[in-house]
Amino acid sequence: MSSPTLELWNAAASSPFSPVIGKSLHATVAFILLAIGAVLTIIFSINKSLVLAPAIAFPASVAFGLGSVYALAAGGVYV
Repeated sequence: MSSPTLELWNAAASSPFSPVIGKSLHATVAFILLAIGAVLTIIFSINKSLVLAPAIAFPASVAFGLGSVYALAAGGVYV
């Protein structure tokens, strides 16, 4: 008898990986995410409200993080 985990691994191994965002769009996605991160960082630095600070800082950090990963992938460095 094979376990459900083994069947899942066998099914995953038989199908090739297909990324959601293709290699040709990595540079574009990186630029857009880094630009969004920069704009939100500027807004964060101007913002004087402690209530809105996390609502601006969290998306900015996520955009910078994902944008840097896509920028590295666009340059051929896979992390």
